[in-house]
This record gives sequence, C-alpha cells and structure tokens, in this order.
Amino acid sequence: MSERLKSFIRERATALGFEACRFASASAPWDAGERLAHFVGEGRHGDMGWMETTLERRAHPTAMWPEAKTAVVLGLNYGPEADPLPQMADRSAGYLSVYARGDDYHEVIKGRLKILAGQMAARTGQDVKVFVDTAPLMEKPLAQRAGLGWQGKHTNLLSRRHGNWLFLGSILTTAEIEPDAPEGEHCGSCTACLDACPTAAFPAPFQLDARRCLSYLTIEFAGPWPEEFRVATGSRIYGCDDCLAVCPWNKFASGAREARLHAREALNAPRLADLLALDDPAFRALFAKSPVKRIGRDRFVRNVLYAAGNSGDAGLVEPVGALLGDPDPVVRDAAAWALRRLEAAGLA
Repeated sequence: MSERLKSFIRERATALGFEACRFASASAPWDAGERLAHFVGEGRHGDMGWMETTLERRAHPTAMWPEAKTAVVLGLNYGPEADPLPQMADRSAGYLSVYARGDDYHEVIKGRLKILAGQMAARTGQDVKVFVDTAPLMEKPLAQRAGLGWQGKHTNLLSRRHGNWLFLGSILTTAEIEPDAPEGEHCGSCTACLDACPTAAFPAPFQLDARRCLSYLTIEFAGPWPEEFRVATGSRIYGCDDCLAVCPWNKFASGAREARLHAREALNAPRLADLLALDDPAFRALFAKSPVKRIGRDRFVRNVLYAAGNSGDAGLVEPVGALLGDPDPVVRDAAAWALRRLEAAGLA
C-alpha cells in the first residue's frame, strides 16, 4: 500500500509541475532544532525576532503538529538560463536575486500543494497540512532527510540534479508512508561559496551569520546599514546570489520550466535611475505579484540608493539628490551617503 501511495503522490506531483517529490519521517528525532537554537543563541538571526519567538515550534515538525507522521517534500526548479553574476558588471543597473525576478514563488507553489494535499487526503483519509516557507517548519533539514539534496557549506539546499536553484514546499500528513533514503553531503573540500561571499557572512562552513548577509540586509533589515555593507552590496538591491551561483553543482542545473518563474523583462536589469523615481504606487505596480513587494517602497529605495552610491554614474547625481528630502529618514540617510560617494568620485 505504501509504495502504491508513493507512486500515486509522485505522479500527481509531476503532473502539477514539481520536479522533485520525496518522503521523510516527520516524527523521527533530529538535531536540526539544536543547530537552530545555537544560531539564535549566538544572535546570528539579527532582527528576525520571529525566529526567537517561534523557536520551540521550529525545533521539530511534531512540535508544531504532534500528530504528523510523514513529510512529503516537493521541489520546483527556478534555475536561470545562464550564470546571473556577470550582470553586476553594469553598475547603473540594479541586481535582483534570481528568485525574485518572476512571480512570488509562495503563490506559484501554494496552490499546487493544496491540490496535491487534497488528493492525498481523499486517497488516504488522513489529515494533511501545507507549508511554503511562511510557517515554523524547517524545510531544508526535511528536504535533506527526504533525499532531495543536502545543506551545503552556505547552509542552502544543494541538489545534484538542480544545483542551488530549487524552491521547496512541504505537506505534513498523519498517514504513515515509507520514508526515502536521506541525502549525504557532497561538498567535499570545495569552498567556492564561502570564498564568494562579499561580506564574509560565513563564520565557518555550514554556518551563517545573517547579520552580515546581503539577503538579510536588503530584505529583512529595516534600518540604515553599516558603512562596510553599503559598499559591499555593489549593485545588489534585493537578495544576493553569489554563494549560490558559484557552486560547481550548478553544471547539472537547467532553466526553470515554469513560465511564472522566468525573469520579467522589467526586473532583469532595471536601471537605477528609474528605480530611484519610484513612489509607493509606482513601486506597487512594478512589483505586483513579486516577492519584492513585501519589503515596501522605502526599504527598497534605500537599497537602490546604496547601489547608486557604488555606481560611479554621474547621471544618478540628480535623482539621488531629489531624495534628500524624502519623508522617510532612512531613505534620506541613504541619499546623503550616496551623494557623498558620487561627489568623492568627482561625479557631482
């Protein structure tokens, strides 16, 4: 019965567009909760207070849902067509992380997970719950336990088939389903991801200090940045792909099949001058259905101003100067910093 059920779920998952579907025990013990507690105890979560307040529920799948027996872990490939990092050579354009150039993956995946979960519930008569990165469920350790890949030295999930470019979604169920074999670690002696980090955010292999991570700073952190990170961000205005893009396992990756995850033309290399002119309605219009929308116009324009200060583009002096009187104090601070940088380069 278990193998027939697994075959049914895999067939349904494939029909819904998922490239990976594996099974893991949701109730077996693991040490991921202890690693998370150490991460938070060291203060490496920065201002993400929700990680601390939900720490106990994050410690294990059954801490959140005691009846859970099995985790069905799904993967959806979002790989770019080519290495995205050369785009940063154009300092007058903003760099958005690959995952943020198309539609919000939460919305792309959630509907499909709900369909699959409904089909599972109808088939088994057991309860199901769906998760896409927004609930206190540690999906990367679950994915490794299920055999989708392993957490690399950069702490992200790595797949031998998809490289770094894999969105995850999970379905917990009270049904007992035979687990798949877990995936071992295959990083070996490689340190490409650690060496590529522009802010030295990895205190050791397999460890991250979010406070130094540009993905955290551009997305989660609301205030003014320390000077060193403003310079290090270069043209990165939302997220950072450096540690992902340099991984040698990406040689096996392919471009995303799902059209909604393909980069929109307007977000592939947007001009900083255009982004600096965004007011709130224009920001919301540009980033409709995008994950970028959730950080809001002010935080986003702050990021763009830091990139403008690093651009060496004299054409940005005027749009930067126009933001010196912005209503938001963090935006004003970023504008003043960017203008000083451009002046120091002899461009103003």
